[in-house]
Amino acid sequence: MNGNESRTFWIQTMTAIARPVLETLSRRQLYRSLPMEFHSERKEFACLEAFGRTLCGIAPWLECDGLSGEEEALRKHFCEMALQGLDAATDPNSPDYMLFDGDGQPLVDAAFLAHGLIRAPKALIGGMSDKVLRQVADALRSSRKITPPHCNWLFFSAMVEAALYRMGEEYDLTRVTLAARTFESWYLGDGVYGDGPEFHWDYYNSFVIQPMYVDILRTFAPISRELAQLLKPVQQRAARYAAILERMIAPDGTYPIIGRSICYRFGAFQQLSQAALEHMLPAELSPAQVRCALTAVIQRVMACKGILDENGWLTPGVGGCQPGLAEHYINRGSLYLCCFVFLALGLSPEDAFWATSAEPWTSVKIWQGTDLPADHAL
Repeated sequence: MNGNESRTFWIQTMTAIARPVLETLSRRQLYRSLPMEFHSERKEFACLEAFGRTLCGIAPWLECDGLSGEEEALRKHFCEMALQGLDAATDPNSPDYMLFDGDGQPLVDAAFLAHGLIRAPKALIGGMSDKVLRQVADALRSSRKITPPHCNWLFFSAMVEAALYRMGEEYDLTRVTLAARTFESWYLGDGVYGDGPEFHWDYYNSFVIQPMYVDILRTFAPISRELAQLLKPVQQRAARYAAILERMIAPDGTYPIIGRSICYRFGAFQQLSQAALEHMLPAELSPAQVRCALTAVIQRVMACKGILDENGWLTPGVGGCQPGLAEHYINRGSLYLCCFVFLALGLSPEDAFWATSAEPWTSVKIWQGTDLPADHAL
């Protein structure tokens, strides 16, 4: 696939996944439309999970300048639905009014929604009316009632404060510095953090930790000397972790199915897509090979039968509908974290990520016999 074909495929896949969430929410019908039968005891959280995670993944594309033709018309339509969704989710009179201050889980998805706002400040924060801006700020503030456990959830509290800061609202820098200092103590080396003092073999460095850490530091670096000093080493670690993720993509587009929350599918590659989006790829990775690697993953997953149900909603699993792979906390809304892989659509079609010729990724080169420099730890 050349760059134009890849971009078209990414957009088609992203919009197919995101459309049911945004269309029904924009009509204030998400709660009655989203399937709730899987782990139904979690249904009170499901709508915010679906919306916050979808928005977080598509936000850079909503923010993308310089598009034209059909893609620009599609972007505008999705942006309108997203803004209507923000109103529907935070209007107390809406049937889709979402829970931001319940038992634990709402903090997670308040943070994912907040991250989406950080990633699209013009399209989303700038696109909201004063009324909706107040509603969203009130909803985010209400999540402060939830005390995060001592793990990656510290970044959820910090991300809520980052969005409030960007919205011109009162914010609490203490929650941000606590998260940053804690994860500095949990850095294990070679671009990897513990989710706590010990290492966990899973994708949480990509699902949450590294993308949020980088964007939180970038947000607050102008007003905090301590956080500004952390930005360079944290970005270096993020680039190294992106390189590790790229090496985990096999020649056929498969990747290791390991650790918790694996039903988030290709959301496992958020940090690789974010590194491409923010031009943070290490020197040994060309944008084209990363595009081709991520495209192979998306193709491989989407080729499996049963990814979407008869109404277009995601089903639990990796290679199709495999509910046994889902932890107790995963419902149908949780699955929309897969949208995080699409961050690189925030790059214009003229960017090298899309505009350069296809190139094999690392595992393809090695198994084809190409001689490459040895890999080294950071």
